[in-house]
Amino acid sequence: MKETATNIVRRLREAGHVAYFVGGCVRDMVRGVEPQDFDIATSARPEEVQALFAKTVPVGAAFGVVLVLEGEHQFEVATFRSDDAYVDGRRPTGVRYGSAEEDAQRRDFTINGLFYDPLAGERQNGARGPDLEVGVNSRALPQTTGDLPGIIDYVGGRADIERKVVRTIGEPRQRFTEDKLRMLRAVRFAANLEFAIDPATLAAVTEMASQISVVSAERIRDELIKILTRPHAGRGLELLDASGLLAEILPEIAAMKGVEQPPEFHPEGDVFQHTRLMLEMMSDAASQELGPPKDRTVLAFAVLLHDVGKPPTFVRAPDRIRFNDHDRIGAEMAEAVLRRLRFPNEEIDKIVLCVREHMRFQFVKEMRPAKLKRILARDTFPEELELHRIDCASSHRNMENYEFLKAKAAELPPEVVKPEPLLNGHDLLALGLTPGPMVGQILREIEELQLEERLKSRAEALEFAKSRVTAAPRSPGDAAAT
Repeated sequence: MKETATNIVRRLREAGHVAYFVGGCVRDMVRGVEPQDFDIATSARPEEVQALFAKTVPVGAAFGVVLVLEGEHQFEVATFRSDDAYVDGRRPTGVRYGSAEEDAQRRDFTINGLFYDPLAGERQNGARGPDLEVGVNSRALPQTTGDLPGIIDYVGGRADIERKVVRTIGEPRQRFTEDKLRMLRAVRFAANLEFAIDPATLAAVTEMASQISVVSAERIRDELIKILTRPHAGRGLELLDASGLLAEILPEIAAMKGVEQPPEFHPEGDVFQHTRLMLEMMSDAASQELGPPKDRTVLAFAVLLHDVGKPPTFVRAPDRIRFNDHDRIGAEMAEAVLRRLRFPNEEIDKIVLCVREHMRFQFVKEMRPAKLKRILARDTFPEELELHRIDCASSHRNMENYEFLKAKAAELPPEVVKPEPLLNGHDLLALGLTPGPMVGQILREIEELQLEERLKSRAEALEFAKSRVTAAPRSPGDAAAT
């Protein structure tokens, strides 16, 4: 992918334009981490970029952004620009094309304001190639030496990466006033990268946290997903709290602070600390045998919200602290939170199910086979199992039910856990049953007996169905008479 991105830069240079790698990919290269994608900044205008490459998509042409499609990869190519005034705390009213230095100065954080010239080595080796941008500020030139000689740094970003600090480019309040979402981005970068937030930058976030409300729910949701599904999610929760953003965005989670738990089950501390620890313990895989959870977002928000019902259900009973019905109430609260954040309905349903069902795992050893198989057959079972694992690991550390479920999942093949139905509704109608609720009821009974392995064939299921159809009411009048 880097080679393809370098070829895009080379093509732009050969056409007489200045072009560099920019942003997160450069930050990762300085950190010694392989970038996952490459963005390119250039002096070429959007129409010039489109003329140079066969497959392009003008995703943000008004802001100078064009996607260049090469093979199976896509690269964001943006024209050097400076932004006009921000009036809504979300986006500039317009842009003006300019120089690389102007482009660096309009970015959010110093660690994201670096450029990298991937062709610098070619010039150092005597190969013919385009010069650096005409008028490049001499302040950048000392930063273009060392193990990455192509680095161009107008904002002190390389020093901040070495210091592991997230700091705004320019005055923090002005930068956050331009785009309020940058406050959440500061938390995200600090958490994901294990960096500190510069004190002046953090002070500005804390002072302005209430203004995050002007940002759309969708943009807030997307930043929260990045905070919670990437490394060090627990620290992300801490930083959200310390910055004041948690109380503004997720007051239901902030309410967990100071809510005691019975120490015999939760020696780790209050509900907030339990949740923070669980987020930090989230692993990439539930187990080697079962593979990873299918959906990191579902798992992360199930962890975040699984105990959201504890604060309103807290009771100091005579025997111990209790949270009666917190799973049901928590599921209702979780749904309200997720709808407020504009999550898709499918994700809401999965996360809410995980929250509602998480307490049932303590009874799995006593469950009838049919009920246990239904749990194992759920689409969300990998996420539910991992939720249960880290719930136990972060509290009482009794892993017996987790090991039991893991063994059952490995022991029972899919065709046993979720077998093909022995009968369907047409079969029951053919036996003389009239359409209505009784059809579904009998099919559920057959499914239960099939999962219990008390019905093993279609013939057996038909005999059972005949007995139920014979006893069933034949009309609404019959049903009322019974």
